[in-house]
Amino acid sequence: MSPRPFTVIENQWITLKDGTRLAARIWMPDGADAGPVPAVFEFLPYRKRDGTSMRDESTYPAFAAAGIAGVRVDIRGSGESDGVIDGEYTERELADACELIAWIAAQPWSNGSVGMMGISWGGFNCLQVAALRPPALKAVISIASTTDRYNDDIHYKNGCHLSAQLSWAATMLGYQSRPPDPALVGERWRAMWLERLENEPFFMQEWLAHQRRDGFWKHGSIKEDFSAVTVPALVIAGWADGYRNTPLLAVEGMPDRAKALIGPWVHKYPHFAWPKPRADFLGEAIAWWNRWLRGEQTGAEALPQVRAYILDGPKPAPRRDADPGFWIAKAHWQAPVMLGFHIDAAQMLAEGPKPNGSPARPVYLRSPLDTGTASGEWFTLKPDAEMAGDQRGDDAGSLTFDSAPLTTELDLLGRPELCVTVSCDADVANLCARLVDIHPDGTATRVSFGVMNLAHRESNSDPQPMEHGQPTTIRLLLDACGYRFRPGHRIRLSLSTAYWPTILPAPSDPGLTIDVASLGLSLPLLGAHERIDLKAPDDPDPLPKYIQHAPTVTDRKVIRDLQANCTRYHILEDTGLAEHPATGLSTRQLREETWTISPGDPLSAEGVATWTCDMRRPGWFVRTVSTARISCSEKDWRISALVVAFENEVKIFEKRFDEIAIPRDLM
Repeated sequence: MSPRPFTVIENQWITLKDGTRLAARIWMPDGADAGPVPAVFEFLPYRKRDGTSMRDESTYPAFAAAGIAGVRVDIRGSGESDGVIDGEYTERELADACELIAWIAAQPWSNGSVGMMGISWGGFNCLQVAALRPPALKAVISIASTTDRYNDDIHYKNGCHLSAQLSWAATMLGYQSRPPDPALVGERWRAMWLERLENEPFFMQEWLAHQRRDGFWKHGSIKEDFSAVTVPALVIAGWADGYRNTPLLAVEGMPDRAKALIGPWVHKYPHFAWPKPRADFLGEAIAWWNRWLRGEQTGAEALPQVRAYILDGPKPAPRRDADPGFWIAKAHWQAPVMLGFHIDAAQMLAEGPKPNGSPARPVYLRSPLDTGTASGEWFTLKPDAEMAGDQRGDDAGSLTFDSAPLTTELDLLGRPELCVTVSCDADVANLCARLVDIHPDGTATRVSFGVMNLAHRESNSDPQPMEHGQPTTIRLLLDACGYRFRPGHRIRLSLSTAYWPTILPAPSDPGLTIDVASLGLSLPLLGAHERIDLKAPDDPDPLPKYIQHAPTVTDRKVIRDLQANCTRYHILEDTGLAEHPATGLSTRQLREETWTISPGDPLSAEGVATWTCDMRRPGWFVRTVSTARISCSEKDWRISALVVAFENEVKIFEKRFDEIAIPRDLM
């Protein structure tokens, strides 16, 4: 079938029942044979006019050419939509989404069937909306998302405080402090902007008020009741991203409704993600929508439950454009067979179960608090130093156990598991475990990692202090991986009591006594599978080209000040100034982030994240500068923020969120 013509509606106002106007950009199939069509809906706070326009323009024209309307809507208080945002995945947001789905289904051009799609925020809320069962919603595609908002998002991980929480709080201040485009909203733009600036929340205040997995995080976590999601869900993620656990969790929780696809990718859509190989996401999605929104027999229901890319010994590099590996499929996902390892008398990682009755072999571990600088970002947007680097530097501050060189390949798919007995002399302590591939030349590739605040050893909802000096057995699930250890390589288990700046330190630094004899490591075997060829995108460079007036800049440094005994981790990401050729709107975002710590003082940890956001046309220029900070004492987290806005170089607004002390809750 030849591609259908389509029209782009740059801005469509949709008025909700409470009178709020939300702004939509719509790609509408047209022509005499268009007829009623299905629609795909995406609902985000990331600004359709500039923030997501490039990726939208790589995706929705292909849908429209296939006869599927695309409806991209800005959440309240973002982009051109009225109002002020009230948080992440709130009841109001999800109710608005359900109302919008009903609006789409009721349009004269609609066939009454709606799909919902998105990456990250949009991947989250499409699963959450599916659990609310709006009648017109027939299927979802969720990319880089979560089923558990507490353990698989940017806030916390097994009770450890992720530094990404501050980074994302600053990001949201930057996004929400920007004005709408006057070319779309007219003279109202300035009043709308000032309303946002005056009333936008500092999300981190709310997040830090919930340091354990309580009702706040259970809201929107579909793992609380997988049965609530009754529509088919295609769930996609990348091994290089923080959301790598979700596809397998989805097929385990919804085996008759979910399909998983996992590639080597960072936090991007699969048709333009890195590292390569990419996937033909547009073809996959169109077949998915045609099956569930049109009833066509495209074979979507017969897809294997799991398709995954098995990484074949990649090495860390300044940039990883492509990773070696191969695609596999499992028609039916089952819990993998686990291959067990223990630590033998020579302190080697040896295959087989722990010997019964082995006497305890205690080893004391207290990692320097700056151990972890090769961890990369929690979620990654580029295949450069945002990805985990060579692990040898971090291994120097860790307790490590190596296997003998492998004689045959070892293929894994699933979540490794660590079981170990530890003791400490504090209420709270952190433990990090890393599975590492040691190449014959000594290069160390991180395969998987897991972290735990030991106060959360039994429950993330009801943490309990460690019993001082008492041996305590803990079970730690590492993140999912798909990986081949090659012959001649060694398997390394690395344990550390710090993983900075990925996680922030506990209030004291007691170290851990680890009973090496108790240690058991279980690795998930790939098992029976089929080798497949996954189609690459037809267009190897699908992103549209904008006019670049100033270049992009990336800078990432670790500075160890030996005289001051301080380590600084500094990030600079500058998008440069880019102009949309059709709208004439030029934008630039500059992110600067610095984390500091003294390797022996957990209370020295500090973080500062700043976003500078520019928008301009000839004769019009606005800028917002949003800064968020965190420091700590033994008892409290201390956070503050500042938002400053400029119009034509003149400061017109300033708002401070004065320092707030939030008690540490066993964290």
